[in-house]
Amino acid sequence: MVPPRENWSFNVGASPASYPGMGMDEGPGSPKPFIIESHARCEYQGLKPYESCDYSTLVPADFQIALERNARLIAQATSVLTMLGRSVADFGSMIVLTDGTGTILRTQCQSTFIEQADKVALRPGVSWSESSKGTNAVGTALILESDIFVQGEEHFFQSNHFLSCAASPILDHSSNVIGVLDASGDKRSFHAHTAGLVAMCARTIENNWFRDKFRQTPQLHFHAVTELIGTSEEGIIAFGEDGQILGANREALRILDISASTLRVKGLRLLFGLGFAELMDKLRYTTMTPMQLHLSSGKAVFIRISWNEASGISKSVNASFAQMHPARPVAAPSLLLAKGAPAARKSSYQLDELDAGDAQVRAVAQKVRQVIDKDISILIVGETGTGKELLANAIHQFSRRRNQPFVAINCASIPEQLIESELFGYEEGAFTGAKRKGDQGKLSQANGGTLFLDEIGDMPLPLQARLLRVLQERKVVALGGHRSTDIDINLICATHRNLRELMDQRSFRDDLYYRINGISVKLPPLRERTDLAGLCQRILRELSPNHALSIQSSLMDSFLRYAWPGNLRQLNNVLKTAAVIAMSEREITTAHLADDFKEELAALSPPTLARAGTVDGPKPSTLPARPLAAGEFINTWDLANLTASKAAPINSLEQLEITTIMRVLAACAGNVSLASKQLNISRNTIYRKLNRQT
Repeated sequence: MVPPRENWSFNVGASPASYPGMGMDEGPGSPKPFIIESHARCEYQGLKPYESCDYSTLVPADFQIALERNARLIAQATSVLTMLGRSVADFGSMIVLTDGTGTILRTQCQSTFIEQADKVALRPGVSWSESSKGTNAVGTALILESDIFVQGEEHFFQSNHFLSCAASPILDHSSNVIGVLDASGDKRSFHAHTAGLVAMCARTIENNWFRDKFRQTPQLHFHAVTELIGTSEEGIIAFGEDGQILGANREALRILDISASTLRVKGLRLLFGLGFAELMDKLRYTTMTPMQLHLSSGKAVFIRISWNEASGISKSVNASFAQMHPARPVAAPSLLLAKGAPAARKSSYQLDELDAGDAQVRAVAQKVRQVIDKDISILIVGETGTGKELLANAIHQFSRRRNQPFVAINCASIPEQLIESELFGYEEGAFTGAKRKGDQGKLSQANGGTLFLDEIGDMPLPLQARLLRVLQERKVVALGGHRSTDIDINLICATHRNLRELMDQRSFRDDLYYRINGISVKLPPLRERTDLAGLCQRILRELSPNHALSIQSSLMDSFLRYAWPGNLRQLNNVLKTAAVIAMSEREITTAHLADDFKEELAALSPPTLARAGTVDGPKPSTLPARPLAAGEFINTWDLANLTASKAAPINSLEQLEITTIMRVLAACAGNVSLASKQLNISRNTIYRKLNRQT
């Protein structure tokens, strides 16, 4: 009897390290649940493990029909098969593409393994369904609709025990299995990294198939990490002229945590909070730069749109856009672009350039200057988008290593199963799929220069031990190698996470923390900086060097009260959109903002603190009669009341803060800029804390 499915679990869309059959917690020799169930199914169907398999091949006419029926799949997979075939050629493996029934359509093999493969009928026209070949990666992957790894004796038929196979199902836009990509080889030379390559290549085929299927319609590309848009891990949704969702790839469903049928029922508005027309209107200004939106679940994702010029929708949108906004070149701001923004960035940065007037940023720059070239590791802490990579780059440019490599690696954006080979490199033949001459690795590439490990808090725990050894010994050994290579690097790490909390949770090593934390500096979030106005003007100058743009004072008031959760990256995208829409105008107003951001500003509490010379509130009667610069003073607070607050009782630390701020403001005659300097806090903080009291 087949055991009930609820007695075991498998990982749909699992990373290669967590394939069923790889990286499991069972001890050596322990049967894996999905293998037990598969063997039970085989026995139930009357298969005998010591008998011969069914090696029959489809008759030519039937095979030709199968090829014609799967012509699109074959076309989208051909280049991937060629690439994978070359990658595994030296390691005795072959690449197999099957249709949705398990019948082999194409194989790619450039090694002597083809002779062994032919003995077990690993050839076109032969079915490798579970009912035909027993437990095997292709057939079992079709049943479980999951990435599968079957090794050696886990195969049902004894004749297949010499094999190790990793298979990944290929899904269409409705999540139907249309084929399987498989790598099969001798179990003695098979490596986990091959499974990782198969999974990523299967996603690539899916995305190729999806783009070709909907080549005449607009497609939304999205991911929570901007760097992963355009890779095999991006989500893609295709929709028609009326905004109806036509389909989505596997990653889109995973990111949205939704089924294909539910996705089509919900529609764009319920997913992204915007209707079709609104979304198209926003995205047409940001076809190159991903735009941030929030899903109905609250999760933030970055979105980009693409379409084929043959699409009627794209033509109408582009035509209307061209009529409304004649082309004017807009340069991407180079100085303040956060990681993940467009590539039009300066190749180097100077510490002085990062100082736009904020005392906290200036203090950070002064602190790192004192330890540069002193062989002291630097840990940069700060929220996402605060400019950690920019600071690391500036440190490198200030050091004597400035003419040597600056190598950056994001520990959060690289799949866990690949980050080890990315860091340490690998020797030729280290694993199936490795390059013929191996790979140097980021540590060796940074030799003599600077290695920047971003989001180090997301580094897998086992890898932390290897990194610690390298930092202690200053020697690196590539995967599959035995020789150690001396390295001389300056290490800079960054994270938005609390490493001490991770240490308490046993997910970050104490010894590694103290090794990388020679000196720690914290970049303030944008909401706490005092130089927001200066940053805005600097970005606008870089966006539009030949056209002076300013920001309406009432809008700047709103900017100061806004929390800027995306920090510099968000500020850059907001101003870039506004600059494009403003075109020939001289001043940016709320009319030039994207609709979703405009709504966020409108949702702010009514301004209790306004600026002199604006329409936000009456001018205070108690201000001095001397001329004052617009935007410099509080004009809706009665300064007499502020002075009287000296006598107010203090019952909490928060009330003490507010009282202190009020007293300093009264002493400064309402001058917020002067008060912020005396208190050593940002103007944003003053506005936010006083608004909280209303």
